[in-house]
Amino acid sequence: MWNPDVYLTYADHRGRPFFDLLARVGVRAPRRIADLGCGPGNLTETLAQRWPGAVVEALDSSPEMVEAARNRGLDARVGDVRDWVPAPDTDLLVSNATLHWVPEHPELLARWAAQLAAGAWIAFQVPGNFDAPSHRAVRDLVTSPRWADVLRGFPFETSEVVRSAADYAALLTDAGCRVDAWETTYVHELTGPDPVLEWIRGTTLRPVRAALSDADWARFREELIPALDAAYPARPDGITFFPFRRIFVVAQVK
Repeated sequence: MWNPDVYLTYADHRGRPFFDLLARVGVRAPRRIADLGCGPGNLTETLAQRWPGAVVEALDSSPEMVEAARNRGLDARVGDVRDWVPAPDTDLLVSNATLHWVPEHPELLARWAAQLAAGAWIAFQVPGNFDAPSHRAVRDLVTSPRWADVLRGFPFETSEVVRSAADYAALLTDAGCRVDAWETTYVHELTGPDPVLEWIRGTTLRPVRAALSDADWARFREELIPALDAAYPARPDGITFFPFRRIFVVAQVK
């Protein structure tokens, strides 16, 4: 289960890569835009504002996220990106921080490039921070003797799921696209109590929270916080710097 309110805690930080991605898209008057993994719709609605003449369709696997998107007036529906097929008039496919949840997404990208019309655009970004101290701390705790049995089967996020920018560029070039691929490490300035925990609580820690009782979740948090504090110490002024690497790809079908 996704919690839109928790996810939106750092909406400004999470939104910046979306706008950096879209800044490299050159489509002028798209007829249809598909946002795959639309989340609560706060970013999807900016697509309609930028291209008011386009039909904007939104898809997400979370009913909670889709409900939040619909509350913003968006045409959102629950679905799996693996089943999505572009309509003939789709001129822009956007996917923001979604495809890393789908291990077979490289095959999907090649398939979509073949299904989209000439001139259509594909734009996506995925996290590239799965070996960061935050993720290592979660993996270490989940596999510790205290939690290994309780959290057996925890779906680890690993760097093996996400390709390099060069790999994505090669994949989509071979699929018949012109490609612009790059990566950026953002240094997010976070404040407040346990800010890194609050960040990953909305994404990486969702399966942990779903598997634990309220009491166990409180204990898990208490054990995780010292590791996060050691990896990301707060400055005397209360600021915690949180580096976050992301991979971006913008491609146009030839």
